[in-house]
Amino acid sequence: MKKVVVVESPSKAKTINKYLGEDYQVLASYGHVRDLPSKSGSVDPDHDFKMIWESAEGSEKNIDDIAKALKKADTLYLATDPDREGEAISWHVQEVLKEKKLTTNLDVKRVVFFEVTKNAVKNAIENPRELNPSLVDAYLARRALDYLVGFSLSPLLWHKLPGSRSAGRVQSVALRLIAQRETEIDNFKAQEYWTVAADFEGEKSKKISAKLTHLKGEKLDKFSLNNEKLAHEAETLIQKSQYKVNKIEKKQVKRNPAAPFITSTLQQEASRKLGYSARKTMQLAQKLYEGVSLGSETIGLITYMRTDSVTLANEAIANIRSFIQKTYGDKHLPGSPRTYKSSTKNAQEAHEAIRPTDFSRSPTAIQSYLEGDLFKLYDLIWKRTVASQMESAVIDQVGIDFSNQDRSIILRATGSTISFDGFLKVYEEGKDDEENEENRTLPSVTENEPFDLKAVHPEQHFTQPPPRFTEASLVKKLEELGIGRPSTYASILSTLVDRKYVHIEKRQMVPEPLGRLVTAFLEGYFKQYVEYDFTAKLEEHLDEIANGKETRLDVLRNFWHAFHQALLQAKDLKITDVINRLNQDLSAFIFAGEDQRDGHYACPKCSNGELSLKLGKYGAFVGCSNYPECNYTRQLVKRDSEQTSNLEDAQKETFETRVLGLDPKTDTDVSVKKGPYGFYLEWALKTVTKNKKEKPKRLALPKGANPQTITLDEALAVGALPRTLGNHPETKEPVTVGIGRFGPYIKHNNSFTSLGKDYDVMTVTLDEALAVLEIAKSKPKRPRAKAPVKKSKKKK
Repeated sequence: MKKVVVVESPSKAKTINKYLGEDYQVLASYGHVRDLPSKSGSVDPDHDFKMIWESAEGSEKNIDDIAKALKKADTLYLATDPDREGEAISWHVQEVLKEKKLTTNLDVKRVVFFEVTKNAVKNAIENPRELNPSLVDAYLARRALDYLVGFSLSPLLWHKLPGSRSAGRVQSVALRLIAQRETEIDNFKAQEYWTVAADFEGEKSKKISAKLTHLKGEKLDKFSLNNEKLAHEAETLIQKSQYKVNKIEKKQVKRNPAAPFITSTLQQEASRKLGYSARKTMQLAQKLYEGVSLGSETIGLITYMRTDSVTLANEAIANIRSFIQKTYGDKHLPGSPRTYKSSTKNAQEAHEAIRPTDFSRSPTAIQSYLEGDLFKLYDLIWKRTVASQMESAVIDQVGIDFSNQDRSIILRATGSTISFDGFLKVYEEGKDDEENEENRTLPSVTENEPFDLKAVHPEQHFTQPPPRFTEASLVKKLEELGIGRPSTYASILSTLVDRKYVHIEKRQMVPEPLGRLVTAFLEGYFKQYVEYDFTAKLEEHLDEIANGKETRLDVLRNFWHAFHQALLQAKDLKITDVINRLNQDLSAFIFAGEDQRDGHYACPKCSNGELSLKLGKYGAFVGCSNYPECNYTRQLVKRDSEQTSNLEDAQKETFETRVLGLDPKTDTDVSVKKGPYGFYLEWALKTVTKNKKEKPKRLALPKGANPQTITLDEALAVGALPRTLGNHPETKEPVTVGIGRFGPYIKHNNSFTSLGKDYDVMTVTLDEALAVLEIAKSKPKRPRAKAPVKKSKKKK
């Protein structure tokens, strides 16, 4: 009898199938096989949070394939990813098969491996375990919480704050971080300060630049010289004196290497060094993990990429140390292995850090097998991991003080040199090529050595507001606060952009007006649920469920009782109440630059009207209270600069066709191409006879999809359109979405309605689609234009 192995993706299935031989059949579940329906009532708090599941889009065929294979099998190995989400997928597969009564005489085992290599897979098969009920419960609790927050708050937002799109348990907290940072920037008041530098020259053309640190015998702080007059007074005093070397300070410091990558640090470093988004980084890492063809074999090149553990297996450490010794010598090898401890709040230490599966596969050795972006990410992971076990770098730091005769004026020059490169021979974290005064090399000098003053340079500065979050810094902040998990960061950031709460500008996350309004609404009426400590504490409860120390129902009941009360109170709100509160809480943002009179902002057009936030069909704006007599309106805010989307960037460049891979259902290559009307996906033609003409399948790239980064799985999801969202609550007829000649549409009762620009066809939910249908239904229909009546010509 054959043994059936179920993994998540077809590429991983193909790789593992080669390892296990003819006695095994490896099939893919294609991710989750079930999900909660996108409608109200899928989680029932009144009946112990009972969850109603439905088959995920397109999963029926995948389950049927697994069921067919099991008819000739005696053992089923559930080999999905080694985390809570993977445990959940295995549980879903088992539950669906139970419903089909296919597990009665079947030996069902759970196997996990953290790298897709022959040894790891075979070892996992030889050491199976049972499904972990605590991990499954933790998943169910998280899924129920996310559903209860999203499907309770989102409809409330639509009704009380028209134009808003969705709320989420973690998504809304991340949005709050971005919005609060923008408020800090708005409220920031720049302070002026000056620095004074001087150029000195000594014997043998020794040239050194130094900064003023002491004046009139007193140490200067940042704002001691806070205007031009004081700066020029300092310049005059400096020019009147002669100088010599007063003091030389030398010290040697050690710099230790950074820990191996975890999910968040990989996303941060890939953003800093390679300019990759969190989503792109995870897509590339997934490919490296699942398997890459190296000519004679297909093998996973890195360990599992969703982890918050910085530990490495002893075997891996031994391999790295052996490699370092052979390649770089004993000087670069520490006396004992380096160990690291996670600084991440609520970190799970069950997995390894992200590392190469075989350190002999150096980036240069396999570069010819990896496309550009895959190679760059593998190169980053390989170097970081090797460097993490290397000797510390030794830095010689030098400080030279120049002073006048009575030492009332002191200027300091600083510099450093690398005495021993250590791990820097392989890798340096952050901006490797950035150079500053600390890194310059200073000439050798002696105490009391005289130097001539050549020039003095006063320079004006202003304090800068806190920087906006980049994807990298936001992930770091979420990680520090203990909010979210490694597997969720990329999707959280993508959702904020997809919902148009945030846009990316010069790699910074800039909140849209809508994003700031939604944050203010949630802070005003659901403050507890967007508090950072509250969200982090909830993550701790989920971890306790996973560890078997708390129960799922207790956590859900404690959360729901207070949350439900807040919902009931908010349901009685009127839109005017919401607008008045937003006018008050966001006055500096909404009425920026407007004149205030008697506590109100006067209309600049009619003078006696009051300005207020207005919520219209096309978003929020500021308008006059005397409408329609006064029609003054203005946009809520103007962006700092014109936003350029990833798609527009791609269109500006010369685009080469990308072959994404093979569609397993049609056995044809899927490519992304550029045509005269934009980007599209194409399914290549199979061989056809001369007498038969056939056109390849082509579909326009959906809104928001990037032709440079779209993956095969995403393309296959587009190819599976139209997708059914569920049944209409009134007609009980199915509601589907797809892409047609005129763009994304909703189909219901054989009638087509434009989905519009606010929603993505790939992520829109049933409730969102119903809202679009309701709006379309309320619009007056245009009367059809009557054909002009031809007048008969009268005979003269």
